[in-house]
Amino acid sequence: MKVSKEELLHIAKLSNLILKEDEVESYLLNLQDILNFADIVNEASTEGVQETIGANSNYNVFRKDEIKEFGNRDILLQNAPEQEDGMFKIPKVI
Repeated sequence: MKVSKEELLHIAKLSNLILKEDEVESYLLNLQDILNFADIVNEASTEGVQETIGANSNYNVFRKDEIKEFGNRDILLQNAPEQEDGMFKIPKVI
């Protein structure tokens, strides 16, 4: 697929890009390279390849919500900047 200068400027306008006159040729070559590569990918043989939606078939895998007791609360709280009544003290959030 060949891209014209007018098409490139139209795409730039839609993308809110301001291209200088000396940049147009460079962008034109880059866009043409991208489209040529897309053509190569489109021509790749997919015969014998099954369609996939994701990398694996696991959907909505949740773990059971279980309460686990931590053995030593003091070790946990020693890293807290502030604590009160054996709990983390945090700033009020409104």
